[in-house]
Amino acid sequence: MRHRQPHRATVVAMQPTDLLQPTPAGLYSPAGDFYVDPVRAVPRAVITHGHADHARAGHGAVLATAPTVDVMRLRYDRKGRSSYQAAAYGETVEIGGVGVTLRPAGHVLGSAQVALEHRGLRIVVSGDYKRRPDPTCEPFEPVACDIFITEATFALPVFRHPDALDEVGKLMSSLRAFPERCHLVGAYSLGKAQRMLALLRQAGYNAPVYVHRAVADMNALYAAHGCDLGPTRTLDGMPAAELAGEIAISPPGGDTGVVGDWPDPVVAMASGWMGVRARARQRGVELPLTISDHADWDELTATTHEMGDREVWITHGRDDALGHHLAASGKAARALDLVGRDDDE
Repeated sequence: MRHRQPHRATVVAMQPTDLLQPTPAGLYSPAGDFYVDPVRAVPRAVITHGHADHARAGHGAVLATAPTVDVMRLRYDRKGRSSYQAAAYGETVEIGGVGVTLRPAGHVLGSAQVALEHRGLRIVVSGDYKRRPDPTCEPFEPVACDIFITEATFALPVFRHPDALDEVGKLMSSLRAFPERCHLVGAYSLGKAQRMLALLRQAGYNAPVYVHRAVADMNALYAAHGCDLGPTRTLDGMPAAELAGEIAISPPGGDTGVVGDWPDPVVAMASGWMGVRARARQRGVELPLTISDHADWDELTATTHEMGDREVWITHGRDDALGHHLAASGKAARALDLVGRDDDE
């Protein structure tokens, strides 16, 4: 991999699948001989972000943003078996003659869209993304392209996410109503937990928040990249009785390391799926918080119209609804049906 300055190449007719095509291992670039977010170990990979359905262990060479490289080293490669190259947003790296540029995706810290350019054709792979403000990561940056490859996790008109600060307001109201109970918030350790902390600070909650050890490890990584999340304490070894009136954040279903029984906790969960009340009931969630790090229906439809000039490809999620919407709007769409993608949060 070597660096070059980005430029628009002379237009030479080529098929999109010469630049990028779906395979059982994931999106593969024949022109550059590398994969984007492969689902199994490959010799060369470009990774959009650190969640486990996009970042895997065992790749030979990896190109990603510096925060994503750090996440992968922490989570999947503590023995340093892969070779990593960190690229800044907007920096173009040439791989086998294909220009690869990472652009902010607004999903989690370090998340990137992957723009591929070769012989006048530009394809952008979104990875996971959102368009809402989030102080813990760079905002989504629209990139003009011929083909836009998008996720479709919440691609149904019923999914219109509310304002995240309003949802955190529900948590603050519950804390005032039940000051004797601990509020245990389920939130995944990379991205959602840090966004919850940032939202709590925006809402004026400045007390220490108790966090699972996996969240604490990720918080340290965020801090190393300049994201201050305020005071936290780990849950390991905490007596349950001392958590009354506190807020705790833990990955759903994770062992918190708390000693003894919880003091009648208010179980909350932060997820885009919490807008589906049946899911909240199934998971025993008393306080559902509809806070998503994925684009909702309005964001998906607006982005797909904004980005792909020629065609939109859909990797996973509710591809039927989004494909139908695009076709009805006169835009070509194709479902890729990629395996190994998780549409939960």
